[in-house]
Amino acid sequence: MKRLPLISTLFLFAMALITLFHEASQGAIRITEIHSSNSPLVTFRVVLRAGEINSPAGKEGLNALTAYVIAQGGTQELSYQQVVEKLYPWAANINVQVDQEITTFIGTVHRDHLDAFYKLFTDLLLHPRFDESDFSRVKDLGLNYLKNSLRSTSDEQLGKQALNTMLYANHPYKNTEFGTVQGLTTSTLDDVKAYYKKTYTQGNFWFGIAGGYPKSLIEKIKTDFSMLPEVPFSEVTLPKPEPINNLEVMVVEKPARAFAISMGHPLSLTRKEKDFYALLVANSYFGEHRTFNGVLMNRLRGDRGLNYGDYSYVEKFVGGVGSGNVFPELNTPLRQQFFSIWLRPVQPENTHFAIRNALFEFKNFVEQGLSKEDFEKTKKFVLNYSKLWAGTLSRRLGYQMDSEFYGTEYFIDRIDKELKSLSVEEVNAAVKKYLDYKNVKIAVVVDEGKGNEIMNSMISNMISPIKYASPVSPNILEQDKFIEAFQLSINKEESKVVKANELFEK
Repeated sequence: MKRLPLISTLFLFAMALITLFHEASQGAIRITEIHSSNSPLVTFRVVLRAGEINSPAGKEGLNALTAYVIAQGGTQELSYQQVVEKLYPWAANINVQVDQEITTFIGTVHRDHLDAFYKLFTDLLLHPRFDESDFSRVKDLGLNYLKNSLRSTSDEQLGKQALNTMLYANHPYKNTEFGTVQGLTTSTLDDVKAYYKKTYTQGNFWFGIAGGYPKSLIEKIKTDFSMLPEVPFSEVTLPKPEPINNLEVMVVEKPARAFAISMGHPLSLTRKEKDFYALLVANSYFGEHRTFNGVLMNRLRGDRGLNYGDYSYVEKFVGGVGSGNVFPELNTPLRQQFFSIWLRPVQPENTHFAIRNALFEFKNFVEQGLSKEDFEKTKKFVLNYSKLWAGTLSRRLGYQMDSEFYGTEYFIDRIDKELKSLSVEEVNAAVKKYLDYKNVKIAVVVDEGKGNEIMNSMISNMISPIKYASPVSPNILEQDKFIEAFQLSINKEESKVVKANELFEK
């Protein structure tokens, strides 16, 4: 399994790839294309430049609801069941991915079936059926996700979404990508139709295509999408996130056997800025996702066996849990990013210690930075590892479109260019400039009835010794004595205990 991305990447290099970008002009949608004449596949990433931040007040989730009614509904000619039956023999698929700023419709097909697939794909977007039964089914699925999956069965996602609500209180990013329970509940099929009419315009559409398609298809795309209203793209204004004062904690109670932890703070840079690439290297050293390279993984899991995984991120990360892919999902860009630490669930009796351990390592990371040797090793790793991230044409297309979103050159190439001239001094300076271990928001998912207990223990800085299931080295035990008493400056006024069913309600 580990060889597949490398094989795919080598396959990509073997193909002749031509990346083209068509600037939007009046009467024509924006198009990004990666043409590969010998590719047997054609992949589409059609971005709607609207996301949850465009859902109207009181109708939170309407953007996702509309997108799913389209992607998992029928066309004016075909019912949803007939759409599924057509896709099956082509081994093709059509999916949708909703996010805060954009919504992406994704499809891939063998070029032998391209004409029929393209008609079906564009009919869904341009001539949606908006059937009442499709609407009811999708709405029920959305409500079930918020009320049951997110609140009840996915503690890790619950912790990450709880952190999001903390980081972006009173900000357009404050809701989940699927809105709120009340927003979805009050949304009607007429609301979906009205949102579609207002939002699915030429100015908001951005068509991405890659693979072995005929060049004539590009002109057909322009012609077909010209039927949409000529409304220019209008960006939602984003205020600055509210400042954080010391450690602000939200403890979320729900039935849980293990406790999940997410923490972080907003960042004032994106991939567009040069310093982002210094942070990219630093973060790989501190907590690269799904690897054993990171400090967090080595200290918390490797040395102490606290849990399964401990990672950090310098931008929003979508994927991981249940995605089947160690690399992040693409086309989830944000104009305002954040740094986060994710501790996969720990045993209840070790939760307080795990939080201390992570913040202790975070403090050391910011204050001490990377050594020259660590820097050189990590830089070499990221230079090579990043080449695997775009292992398919679809992922390359996704990275290309994300790069255009941020207004920078192709991300993988930018990494290569920036890292080759990067110094350890620049990395450590960026860590001190952008990362802040003193002012952090922390979301902790705990068992019912345990919220006040862990909150009070954190506020009072109660000693929290770790409990081991098997012996560890004397050196680790000696260090534990310091970590179990590591002082946490909890902002009591801005911290609270909530029930899971209070979250994402409105």
